[in-house]
Amino acid sequence: MPSSGLLEWDERHRTGEERDDATPLPLVVETASEMKPGRALDLACGAGRNALWLAEHGWSVTAVDGAPAAIELVRTRASVRGVNVNAQVADLEKGEYAIAPGHWDLVVISYYLQRDLFEPAKRGVVPGGVLAAIVLLGEGRFSLRPGELRGYFSGWEILHDREGNPGDSPEHRAVAEIVARRPFPAPLVKS
Repeated sequence: MPSSGLLEWDERHRTGEERDDATPLPLVVETASEMKPGRALDLACGAGRNALWLAEHGWSVTAVDGAPAAIELVRTRASVRGVNVNAQVADLEKGEYAIAPGHWDLVVISYYLQRDLFEPAKRGVVPGGVLAAIVLLGEGRFSLRPGELRGYFSGWEILHDREGNPGDSPEHRAVAEIVARRPFPAPLVKS
């Protein structure tokens, strides 16, 4: 059975209470536009604004969310737009979606915080691939403290790192943004 939080999000998507903006996030557009399209994973995708844009721009996209109503919106919108998105219902907090290691060229996590998801998401990125994350800043379970997000990416090449004040995000709350490239393994040295 889905958690009470997922039931609430499902209801918000089903009733249209959730602001259903189909516009992709600028950070995702900027990041993906600088990359050759490949395999993308959109975790906690909501109604699919990023996943759909990626699919329209040549990416092979898997979108995952725990709210069945959100995934139904993704599937309907993908069909209307004539694109393919592998949209899956899975409770990320319960580990219902296994992120394939070294499989994804781009992983997107936007406006969702699950601290223990960063490590499997990072392992899922191919060497040279990118993880883009946007998380609310502040106090509480679903927010990070200033500086906390960049701490999850030690040893990665940071392509973008910004913390913004209220008004910079669609939710009008302070956010932390990061785009980080997974390093290539060090070459083996023969002795």
